[in-house]
Amino acid sequence: MDDFYEAGTLVAVLTTQPLDRLLDYRAPEGGCAQGAYVEVPLGPRRVLGVVWGPGQGGWDPAKVRSIGRVLDAVPMRAELRSFLERAGSYTLTPLSAMLRLATRAPGLGEAPARRKIYRPGTGAPERLTDARRRVLEVLEERGGLSLTLGELAEAAGVTSSVIKGLVTQGAVREEEAPRDLPFPRLDPDLGGKDLTPDQAAAAAALCEGIRSGRYGTVLLKGVTGSGKTEVYLEAVAETLRRGRQALVLLPEIALSAEFLNRVEARFGARPAEWHSGVTVTERRRVWRQVAEGGAQLVVGARSALFLPFRDPGLIVVDEEHDTSYKQEEGVLYNARDMAVLRASIFEGRVVLASATPSLESWANAAAGKYQRLDLTSRFGAAVLPEMRALDLRGQDLPANRWISPALQGAVRTRIDKGEQALLFLNRRGYAPVTLCRACGQQIGCPHCDARMVEHRFLQRLVCHQCGESAPMPEACPSCGVAGKLAAVGPGVERLAEEAAEVFPQARLAVLSSDLFGTARQLKEEIVKIAEGGADIIIGTQLVAKGHNFPLLTLVGVIDADLGLQGSDLRAAERTFQLMRQVAGRAGRAERAGVALLQTFQPEHPVIRAILAGDEEAFWAAEAEERRVAGMPPYGRLAGVILSSTDVQEAFDLGNALARQDGPLRRVGAQVYGPAPAPIARVRGRHRVRLLVKAPKGVALQPALAEWAAQFRLKGELRMAIDIDPQSFF
Repeated sequence: MDDFYEAGTLVAVLTTQPLDRLLDYRAPEGGCAQGAYVEVPLGPRRVLGVVWGPGQGGWDPAKVRSIGRVLDAVPMRAELRSFLERAGSYTLTPLSAMLRLATRAPGLGEAPARRKIYRPGTGAPERLTDARRRVLEVLEERGGLSLTLGELAEAAGVTSSVIKGLVTQGAVREEEAPRDLPFPRLDPDLGGKDLTPDQAAAAAALCEGIRSGRYGTVLLKGVTGSGKTEVYLEAVAETLRRGRQALVLLPEIALSAEFLNRVEARFGARPAEWHSGVTVTERRRVWRQVAEGGAQLVVGARSALFLPFRDPGLIVVDEEHDTSYKQEEGVLYNARDMAVLRASIFEGRVVLASATPSLESWANAAAGKYQRLDLTSRFGAAVLPEMRALDLRGQDLPANRWISPALQGAVRTRIDKGEQALLFLNRRGYAPVTLCRACGQQIGCPHCDARMVEHRFLQRLVCHQCGESAPMPEACPSCGVAGKLAAVGPGVERLAEEAAEVFPQARLAVLSSDLFGTARQLKEEIVKIAEGGADIIIGTQLVAKGHNFPLLTLVGVIDADLGLQGSDLRAAERTFQLMRQVAGRAGRAERAGVALLQTFQPEHPVIRAILAGDEEAFWAAEAEERRVAGMPPYGRLAGVILSSTDVQEAFDLGNALARQDGPLRRVGAQVYGPAPAPIARVRGRHRVRLLVKAPKGVALQPALAEWAAQFRLKGELRMAIDIDPQSFF
């Protein structure tokens, strides 16, 4: 076969090391396949690599070393290798860094992990006690299927010592078995919920696309609570029927608990999970079973895109507009766009699901590149919430208070009815600014040009850029005067403090990502709230993402104007999405909901669009503004971030880049900058930004690569190029 290399053949190996080329090695004894995961010598070390193709040659044959060993793993398929190459080319990322994304399973080179299992033995116990009899009965009932010690002890209602005693007497056999076992099979025909007519029509369209066996992307747009999940689970079911694998991406790990329960109810078993909260052992199992076909469905974070699927057929990107799909450190990529790229390579389908799609997806659907399916009504008896603005200019609100009298009254009414209210503020911590009233200085981070945010629950100041944390000082670090530090502005913790004073009898729950040590604790709190464990929920954007609180009928947005400040290209789009999403938490069951937006600018076009609910008019107006300005999705942007411990060094490189912009001008691109980044110092490194703007359809990446290659970076100087930047901090 063409993709197998006999022993001694020259092969090219891509390693995970930061090298800019493939390395030649000789195939080991027994040979190796193209795509094989191998361990190769590099200097004095042994490193992980993948056989990428035939060797390049041009070396002294005597100096070419042999592959150390071929790892016991399914070789990387050509589809994944092509995806890594094309994704790296698009994002201007070295191929070795792309390979690191695809080999994030621990212990790939180790022998399969093993665990002890228990089966019926051939001997008989000396004395048959009641506890021993129950153990033997359980083993007999299971028809010889193996059980772990914990499983057997729980099923028989005995301690582990009873089982160990039976092992000693030969009545029970203890064996070692592989730990990386396949996942339980999912049953696509187990049956889902009864679908409404528009859900059924959308599901039928998705299934028809999957049966075609061709690539295609669908924008599944449905109002909050319309049952988008049930619709795309039908697409998952059709994918499984065809023997192919499916991947569902979620933006937040906290969303996974409720979703996994819904998957289990639909298919009779839980899918594989892939995210930072999964144990090391389980990550390795998922990676292996995905490659071997033992995992039919994976639910994961954005990094699950790089798993070695054996036969992928469908990728669902839930809440496709969410900014957390953009990787902002290391390899800079947008998981939504990479999902479309990967599906185009494996000839499968992509479903982009959202109540408030990104402008890019809206424009692609409008241009006919994506199919669009709309769900216009909520599932069951639920109806969309009424939305109203509370004009703060007419409210008697003290300077240190943020819950207006009108909102207070609405909250009390809901609590009296046994319902829940949500107070939403997209700002973590207690207060965004800590000011000294003696000298006027704001407490800043020692490593960043960012303010330290007070987190009173933790009794610490925290930098939200680099994570630096320090105890709350008694005296001002600048002037040394004690007792003059004051919190300025509200965060969710301060809002919770005010709510406790205004509503002393109410049970409060604060949902903010930094208040929970683990994802499990956060999930438990969400379940508790959904079951009625709180009267008032106070939360950041975490609460806007897919949670279903049946008793929640009022949403109060404390500062609807917060996202409208600044010059961010996507400020209006993000404010619109966030307000619509958070308002959608209200009235998701039988009881009608109301969303009240506190604002000083009720006449602002974005606020008016939110209240009117005319989403198409908003998107059309926003699209026209971008089109006139030549901005994405009607133009192309790339951000260049230069950083160094020496600010002048970064600016010198920035100025040189701006002067020597010939490769960019040749394709019609313009360079803006250099200028200090909005947060000009992070983790002790000074940051300088340039922005490259180009017409749509321009081959920007080759021009950027040629432009950047004019300069060699020395010492502490770093350059990162962000294709399609989502933020400009």
